[in-house]
Amino acid sequence: MATGQPIYLDYNATTPVLPEVVDAMLPYLREHFGNPSSDHVYGQRAREAVARARGQVAALLGCDADEVVFTSGGTEANNLAIRGVAEARGERRHIVTSVIEHPATAGPCDWLEHNGWTVTRISVDADGRMRVADARAAISDGTALVSVMHSNNETGVLQPVDEIAAEARTRGALVHTDAAQSAGKVHLDVRALGVDLLSIAGHKLYAPKGVGALFVKRGTPLAPFMRGAGHERGIRPGTENVASIVGLGVACEAAVRDLESTTAELNRRRDALWDQLQAGVPGIELNGHRTLRLPNTLNVRFPRVTGSAVLAAAPDVAAATGSACHAGTTQASAVILAMGVDPESALGSVRLTLGRRTTDDEIGRAAAALIRAWRAVTS
Repeated sequence: MATGQPIYLDYNATTPVLPEVVDAMLPYLREHFGNPSSDHVYGQRAREAVARARGQVAALLGCDADEVVFTSGGTEANNLAIRGVAEARGERRHIVTSVIEHPATAGPCDWLEHNGWTVTRISVDADGRMRVADARAAISDGTALVSVMHSNNETGVLQPVDEIAAEARTRGALVHTDAAQSAGKVHLDVRALGVDLLSIAGHKLYAPKGVGALFVKRGTPLAPFMRGAGHERGIRPGTENVASIVGLGVACEAAVRDLESTTAELNRRRDALWDQLQAGVPGIELNGHRTLRLPNTLNVRFPRVTGSAVLAAAPDVAAATGSACHAGTTQASAVILAMGVDPESALGSVRLTLGRRTTDDEIGRAAAALIRAWRAVTS
């Protein structure tokens, strides 16, 4: 990061756009501005660019290009998957999800519940992982969809999606997973996962904001929740955002190319940060499973303080707490509480998430700043 700027450790919130992504997008903001639906050469160029990006996204997910639907982001992709399946399978009025979902999944599930569907929310264990046995017990012959995240946005904990999907198949339920946090950080293969739908968000993997994609397994019943023309095979109407779609494609290509090396570096730096924090903050605790988590994500609990107080005393570090502030009061993260952490301790949580730009020097400086901040607040 630039000198004088806070150390950015909030990559799970959003990522900077890769230079190669910007370079790929610029021609489609300038000379190649055609509508992909047009028959002339301008439209043809745009159409070819969208098709190329569709293939790049498919390569990241392990699916066929015609199973990729472009959206405006992860939130729209999740809404399309959840509400689209619910409408298409109206004879089944039951949804299974978890208590730790991102609002982009929890919101549409809440909406369905308000409109007559039954929603079962399965819990997690002390490590932040869903219990497969609980999912098995929840799924019935009336379940239309099981929607569970691939990895949690706060703790980074990887969920047993493949095992839950196997249980769902025995009851005829479809499976959707929100993989917005996982894409580009861990290997994704929709066939191995056994899912019918999978969502990604461009700005989580170094593409621009405002673009995402939904994998829709061939033959999956899905009703569009927006009405319009026949774009994206009639599933998602609206003229395609060509430049951003191009950017998403290039970002996915970079993710495939660099996954092994990037994962190794993120793991090493994340663990170095944890080691330094443990050495400087007696009693600090890790939130979530020690190994089954994203390579870039470290969620910790500082003792005897709130996470917001630590971050306020460490302005050189840009990170997040996961806590919600309402009317002058602070509420602990629902994700951390779901793991059985008591509310007072949960308020000490801070999420530190690394990215491609994070350096060893930044890790050392961030650890030192957070340790100083904790000591200042507790002294």
